[in-house]
Amino acid sequence: MRRPTPLPPPPAGSPPASARRDDDGRRRAREDRLGEGSGSTAREDTTELAPVVPLAAASDPAAPDSVPPDRAAPGSAAADEPISLATVWRAAWARRRALRSEVRRFTGRQRRRRMLGLGVAASLALLVLGSLGAAYSPLFAVEDITVVGASELDAVAVEEALADQLGTPLPLVDDSAVKAALIAFPLVESYALEARPPHELVVRVVERTPIGLISSEAGYTLVDAAGVALSTTEKPAAGRPLLEIRGGTDSEAFDAVGQVMRTLPETIRVQVTAVSASTPDDVTLTLGETDTDIVWGSADESALKAVVLETTMAARPPADVSVYDVSSPDAIVVR
Repeated sequence: MRRPTPLPPPPAGSPPASARRDDDGRRRAREDRLGEGSGSTAREDTTELAPVVPLAAASDPAAPDSVPPDRAAPGSAAADEPISLATVWRAAWARRRALRSEVRRFTGRQRRRRMLGLGVAASLALLVLGSLGAAYSPLFAVEDITVVGASELDAVAVEEALADQLGTPLPLVDDSAVKAALIAFPLVESYALEARPPHELVVRVVERTPIGLISSEAGYTLVDAAGVALSTTEKPAAGRPLLEIRGGTDSEAFDAVGQVMRTLPETIRVQVTAVSASTPDDVTLTLGETDTDIVWGSADESALKAVVLETTMAARPPADVSVYDVSSPDAIVVR
């Protein structure tokens, strides 16, 4: 509780308070006598009094009576009034709205970056989905089948065997069905599928390389270096050497012959009419036109032997030679 402020002392030279009270009493007595002597009512005081003006209007929001209860001083009448639930709700809502406004103001750049990232991701997703939808639709169905790499193989027959893939979307081409169709062609060693949008399916095949004919009761069977039977005819096919190998296609001698025949240059291989081998180390080739023998020996260093043989045959043609011995490529013998 505040202590009352003391009154200032009276100015110097002023009469004491008791004297002032006596003067006031004499003045009022004199006025009473004058009023009673004239027989009239008491004379009106000509001193004008200032009107009493309240410090704040009742309707002024800033007046003490209109101070919000939550801001009223403790112990005042406004502070003692109960606070309604609606007032609390409005205040909480206003605070949350102000907080959200501040958060949005300070996180504007982050939200713009996030929206940009989401936009890019959505665009990529739409692009991928659209591409996949178009790829798996009839817009990219197979209409043409092209066989590449076929020389001995009948390309038209392969295309007809794969005709069931026509009308299939390129991504949905059944690889197992293609494999099952190509198994019927022994000349196909391996293959690869290539899609060329919008409507072309390319089949790249690698053919087996025939190395010669093996005589049997069924006829003459054309085989490759792996011993796979490619075809069988009653008479020997032209341009194919006859293979005389002890142990057949499952022997090591046959493997050595296969390596030698695959290493020979084309200019020499077309001249070979017979190949014989009893072991992997005594492979011998025969040139039919001149009946010249080529003693090859083992399949080791076959590439070097092929180069030396080709050079020697250019210098000494087979017409004048009966034997080329390249079993030792560093010391070739020509007879």
